[in-house]
Amino acid sequence: MSLPPRIAVVGAGPAGLLLACRLHQAGIPFQLFETDAGPGARAQGGMLDLHADTGQAALRSAGLFERFQQVARYEDQGLRMFDAQGRLLLDDDGLGGDRPEVDRGHLRDLLLGALPVDCVRWGHALRQAAVDGQEVVLQFGNGVIERFDLAVGADGAWSRLRPLLTDVRPRHAGISLYELSLRNVDVDHPQLAALVGRGTLVAKGGARTLFAQRNADAHVRVYASLPQVLDDGEPAPQETRSSLLEHFADWAPDLRGLIAAADDAVRPWPIHMLPVGHRWDHCGAVTLIGDAAHVMPPAGEGANLALRDAADLADALCSPDWRAALRGHEQVMFARAAESAAAAQRMLLAGSVAQMLEEMGGDSASVASPDARLVDGRP
Repeated sequence: MSLPPRIAVVGAGPAGLLLACRLHQAGIPFQLFETDAGPGARAQGGMLDLHADTGQAALRSAGLFERFQQVARYEDQGLRMFDAQGRLLLDDDGLGGDRPEVDRGHLRDLLLGALPVDCVRWGHALRQAAVDGQEVVLQFGNGVIERFDLAVGADGAWSRLRPLLTDVRPRHAGISLYELSLRNVDVDHPQLAALVGRGTLVAKGGARTLFAQRNADAHVRVYASLPQVLDDGEPAPQETRSSLLEHFADWAPDLRGLIAAADDAVRPWPIHMLPVGHRWDHCGAVTLIGDAAHVMPPAGEGANLALRDAADLADALCSPDWRAALRGHEQVMFARAAESAAAAQRMLLAGSVAQMLEEMGGDSASVASPDARLVDGRP
């Protein structure tokens, strides 16, 4: 009987943790490395809507779907779309949908709770990696050096393992998001709470877009999207609440209120992407999942694909001939990611709500509820 592979998983985001859960359940030894000093080292960001055939399927494969339902917000699946003048163009209450929302922090807690307490090796920032024959050698910033039969890069857009497979790097997508927060929105800003509704608001005017997402605990995250061109490695320009209001000066007052009433802190988030259809020549010692494999503009697919990548990779690694199964898994992942990346790029290029709706199928085909309705006709 052949020995199980020595596996390193680099990155304790949703993909890395889901893979770890599946390997732990299968009794396959692994090491999970994470740069963060601990689970509470930083905020995990906004919310995710998990889709039945990707994110939800991955959680089911790990026996975690019932626990997920305890933290999922089925009541926050709504979608409201406006033009820059504040005209409501699509109103979907999300009732009856099957893309429940979950805060990223709650999802991470769920996945960590399914693993032994000491499973994650926190404070291990990967600094160097090299393939040596059929093994991969990992060197971390704290001086730890270890060898594995397989290293899985679940370490995001700027993966330290990707250069072992390809010279392709993410490029700036031509937009940057600026994140703001509205806290205790139902009490302190009831008019804005009503504007956002139970779920997500999208307002578009040319190259500028406003997103507002209802998170748990009456917390609304606002994202102002601006067109920008950044060179490789160049940070996004700093913006303040006042400067963002200037960018949206000709927009409807209610929509501008999402910025005006927000907290002072503004977080820049330059959007990067790998080429649509990105793939690499198979290497039996290294593979990638999630954003490390196929980072794309945000369109509701990234985390879902990452979780499905992890579940499918776990299936491959549980196979008696895991090396052959790994090769087959990558080909399926490449095809699935290419389709989603192409759709995300089309959404990125949409210049109006009308074009966004067209990319969504021209109706409610890609939103939560079968009863989504256009308001005042197609813009």
